[in-house]
Amino acid sequence: MDLSNRTVLIVGGTSGIGRELARRFAAAGSTVAVGGRSPEALSALAAEGFGTFGIDVTDGASVGAVRDAVLARYPELDTVVTMSGVMLTEDLRDPAHFGAAEATIDTNLVGTIRVIDAFTPHLLGRGAGTFITVTSGIAFLPFPPMPSYAASKAAVHAYSEALRAQLDGTGVDVVELVPPAVATAGQEKVNPHALPLDDFATEVMQLLSANPTPREILVKGVLMHRWAERDGTYADLVAQRAKALSMFPGREG
Repeated sequence: MDLSNRTVLIVGGTSGIGRELARRFAAAGSTVAVGGRSPEALSALAAEGFGTFGIDVTDGASVGAVRDAVLARYPELDTVVTMSGVMLTEDLRDPAHFGAAEATIDTNLVGTIRVIDAFTPHLLGRGAGTFITVTSGIAFLPFPPMPSYAASKAAVHAYSEALRAQLDGTGVDVVELVPPAVATAGQEKVNPHALPLDDFATEVMQLLSANPTPREILVKGVLMHRWAERDGTYADLVAQRAKALSMFPGREG
């Protein structure tokens, strides 16, 4: 993928990985717009020169309105990145977890579908373009305290595979970005093994710039997760990660 002359929309790009990728695409020479929910973050990004759009991916009307506004301003849009996501812990022994599960699925999975559906006709009409979906290493190696997060990201992986198959031959590519734990929003304190954001973004941009672009963007730090079942390490790694269940009251892990 030539990163030097694209027109990119990053939905969910107001912080963390999304914001860093917005800056990297811009530094490579692309025109970049960012969508998100935080007015303060959008204002700060606008001051950096990005096009900004307030969007709530759980609201179909919001997604449709932003699609229209983006295409009016950037009719040459050729790349849509779906970054929006929430990561919540859930104690499945407590029925009150359902609210977190519902919010997670609506944002991470259904929100991704809403954004893709909104821009598919435009990219098909161009006969060229790229969707970049964002999953997680947790899609392939679940973290038991976050069951709906893992399920939603596994679903986005499957959806990306099906979308790629359905769009084959149209000129519209589907690339899946699979991050490991990355040191954003205090993650470096929670997980000392989290990959530094700068290192992660550098490796991602190198992989994206390959020709042909890989179907899955897998930095070295996520390979353990992605291939755990193939490598026969899955059961042991899930058991190890289940020790984190000790965070819930009345559990020792």
